[in-house]
Amino acid sequence: MRILVTGGAGFIGSNFVRYVLQNYSEDSVINLDLLTYAGNLHNLDGVSADSRYCFVQGNIRNRELVRHLVAEYDIDVIVNFAAESHVDRSISNPDTFVETNVEGTMALLDVAKEAGISKFIQISTDEVYGALGKTGYFTEESTLQPNSPYSASKASADMLARAYFETYGLDVSITRSSNNYGPRQHPEKLIPRMITRGLAGKTLPIYGDGQNVRDWLYVMDNCRAIDLVMCYGRAGEVYNIGGHNERSNNEIVRLICSELGISEDRIEYVADRLGHDWRYAVDSSKIERSWGWKPEANFEKAFKKTVQYYKDYYTNK
Repeated sequence: MRILVTGGAGFIGSNFVRYVLQNYSEDSVINLDLLTYAGNLHNLDGVSADSRYCFVQGNIRNRELVRHLVAEYDIDVIVNFAAESHVDRSISNPDTFVETNVEGTMALLDVAKEAGISKFIQISTDEVYGALGKTGYFTEESTLQPNSPYSASKASADMLARAYFETYGLDVSITRSSNNYGPRQHPEKLIPRMITRGLAGKTLPIYGDGQNVRDWLYVMDNCRAIDLVMCYGRAGEVYNIGGHNERSNNEIVRLICSELGISEDRIEYVADRLGHDWRYAVDSSKIERSWGWKPEANFEKAFKKTVQYYKDYYTNK
């Protein structure tokens, strides 16, 4: 396949690029990324020398550029990772999230429709479902109730993708994963933020009382799931991808303190985030039943690997 990966210099996108090139000897990847603050070519160290890989800097809202790439490289599949993704930034600057996540997705869908792309994968998030209480799980049929400008923009993009399937017959599948973690994640996210602040001797600020719960998914397990959806996903279908590993923010930060050998006295509770969802958890039995996918990473080992990456990176920086 010839795959156009948008947002391929970001955290999940770059890991997916690596995954494809490492696991498929005949596939090629065109990586389109604007290289905003969250996109980093360091995430793709060692990849640029591969003759099956090409990087293009540009905006997914630029239809002419996307049309050119689709035609020039005879693209079969588009996998759309490109997104503004940090909830705090969406609260202070929602316009940017609508521009990239909604208008950008719309542009990609238009080009895919025009070109007759054989498969379009929209990478989404469990945050589109809203918040859960202490029990229960979101399924693919759960109502979308986004509570932040970020999750609202992603839900809007999902609805556009669904509409292009229903109206135009475009072969679209949507993945909604739980919180990803792993090496090379931007330090605005919880785990790398706490690790890097801990290494720098700073306080570790936690929103509210720290009891908010997330289901943590190792990024390469997500990449394996996305690959299955790319190859076998049914048109118009949504696939939840969960890590089966729920932890409160308090648990995560205390584990980081332990791994770094620093005192939990560094933890500082700060005013809660506006519209802070209490718990996310998805039922991923659909993808598990369909193709036997399950998260393979052992959380403790993968977490240690993640912490070690940042320790090595900031030591050698």
